[in-house]
Amino acid sequence: MLQFCNIVNGQGLNHSWLLGYWYNPNDDMGRLQFTNNSANLLIEKRNVQFDACQANISDSAGNLLISSNGVWIANSTGDTLKGGSKLLNFAGITFNNTYFVPFADAIIPYPDDSNKYVLFHQTVIWNGVSYVGNALYFNVLDITLDSGRGEVILKDSLILADNLNGGIGLCKHGNGRDWWIVLSKHNSSEYYKILFTNKGVQSISSQVLNFPYSWYNLMHLSFSQNGDRFCTATYDSLIVKGTLVLSDFDRCTGIFSNEKQIQLDSLHIYGNSFSPSGDYVFANGNRLIYQVDYNTLSFDTVAENDTFYSPFPPFLTDFFFQYIAADGKIYLTSGNSVQALHYINYPDSQGKACDVHQHDISLPFLNLRTVPNHPNYYLGALAGSACDTLGLAENYTTHDFKASVFPNPSNGQFKISYLLPQNKSGTLELFDLLGKIYSQNLPQWSTMQNIYLKNVASGMYLLKISSGDLFVVRKIIVEE
Repeated sequence: MLQFCNIVNGQGLNHSWLLGYWYNPNDDMGRLQFTNNSANLLIEKRNVQFDACQANISDSAGNLLISSNGVWIANSTGDTLKGGSKLLNFAGITFNNTYFVPFADAIIPYPDDSNKYVLFHQTVIWNGVSYVGNALYFNVLDITLDSGRGEVILKDSLILADNLNGGIGLCKHGNGRDWWIVLSKHNSSEYYKILFTNKGVQSISSQVLNFPYSWYNLMHLSFSQNGDRFCTATYDSLIVKGTLVLSDFDRCTGIFSNEKQIQLDSLHIYGNSFSPSGDYVFANGNRLIYQVDYNTLSFDTVAENDTFYSPFPPFLTDFFFQYIAADGKIYLTSGNSVQALHYINYPDSQGKACDVHQHDISLPFLNLRTVPNHPNYYLGALAGSACDTLGLAENYTTHDFKASVFPNPSNGQFKISYLLPQNKSGTLELFDLLGKIYSQNLPQWSTMQNIYLKNVASGMYLLKISSGDLFVVRKIIVEE
């Protein structure tokens, strides 16, 4: 196990990234298991592998529950989820039992039902010129069935049939429960917006945006962590021309506004991600990484590929897809099967201070392109807005942190669980009789931490969790 940080561990729905693409079923694969400030590389054997398409979701404690590579659905053991074989995907265009369309599936918790999950998946067909999306489906999975490994109870249910670009975007509705599903129409500037609620598909609408047409595109449709900003890239695969496009997004109405577009030097923009604050957008071709200021539209080239080969030529570690992980860093894969990952260490720092690390994560197995399609699962209701109709927004003057410590601390090791105010970050601090001995930031989407304090003496300590002017204190007793 390669461990980048081992002081504090936290868990959540979006804390797993499955890695590995084998040519021999006995090859190793692995995963990056994220916390709120670290990433651990775990080596494992499993049946499911990935080309470009990946969806997965964990429980609130970070235990992987379900994954899909667009061809089939796997349970927590990596074997086929009951009823999850042979997703409708026109399997003739899969390779090595994987699906090559990036961001073509995604998993969310079923609104108002803690036992169920929804897997959206998109299909594409060959139209004689290139591949084009033709439909979006959803599947409902009940995790309580098959002895807790889960089972598909509704499969390949059609939502929308039309000519589409590849890729699904997701953002939490302003009521804090429902979801917006966004797709781009092929050979058009029209974007579909699907509202999924606790009753299933509630509405399907569309909006024509002031963006260039996009033809035969495989798209990353990304939202900022607060859900109020949107980014993608249009692309014409016949003449190889790409444009980065940005827009504001209203989580209540699903309306895009204030569209902007930027021509970058790269002909094809493969990946894009917002920084955690949403102030910057990172976009890349296979050779260059750009940082774009969302507010001013100024941009800077923050990295040029150094033509490193891994493990040896011709396996070039170029730039391909991006993933903003639970630790706040942005990770990049390569368009080739390679044994390395890139990452951006400080995405909210301007220019080259964002600190791009090329091929700095070494993998003892081959990995190809794929990143998870993880929306911000922890985005809450818009307090005071017209769509805050479910009463899910917190009353910040009487917030209940629901803080608990377990089990009894021993040798400096224990867990804490908590609930931060909606859309607010926090701070964790630990005090002994002489003062503060430890502190760390708590991202707005975190709900649990595993604490390991080396060489801490037995005795009584005070643990404080705060957010803004609000805080809660718990007494803990550490035993040897």
